[in-house]
Amino acid sequence: MIYETIVSSVSAEGVPHVTPFGIRMQDGLVVIAPFKPSTTLANILATGHAVVNLTDDVRVFAAALAEKPVASLMPATKINGVRLAEVLAHKELKLVRFEDDDVRPQLFLEIVHEAQHQPFQGFNRAQAAVIELAVLVSRLKRLPLEKICQEIDYLTIAIEKTAGPRELEAWGWLIEMVENHKAALNLENLA
Repeated sequence: MIYETIVSSVSAEGVPHVTPFGIRMQDGLVVIAPFKPSTTLANILATGHAVVNLTDDVRVFAAALAEKPVASLMPATKINGVRLAEVLAHKELKLVRFEDDDVRPQLFLEIVHEAQHQPFQGFNRAQAAVIELAVLVSRLKRLPLEKICQEIDYLTIAIEKTAGPRELEAWGWLIEMVENHKAALNLENLA
């Protein structure tokens, strides 16, 4: 099972990086499998640490992709890293094994500290739709545009029925990224 989270990491120079990431659990370890090239991959290999942040504010997923400032960062508790200040929970991780691959290596990380900060109330359909669109946007260059547009048409139903202000803001940022991608493809096709 894949869990959609926000992973924060820092470079060897201490520069923070925050991105949406699907993780899975295997034998008590967190497994992160980034596509190459990846800032998260480079950071974890350089420092040996990362933080998994659990949030129900879907703007954080969209903002990380759209490079919008939404989340504040604070130092992690037990590792050299950062976490989101406003989260439901976070898990601080230490790299214990690395399996290289030309396309998608796997990082196996041990949980060295975790904390619950707020209760989880559940997701509404619009939040799930934003997260699904964030996954699609993260793969704009990997998936056919037609597939992405079909998915957007379906996901729009949940947005129209159940979105609040946070979900609408996040949705707008992601739709703008898709529209910009379409425009860039149209320019390439004209050349």
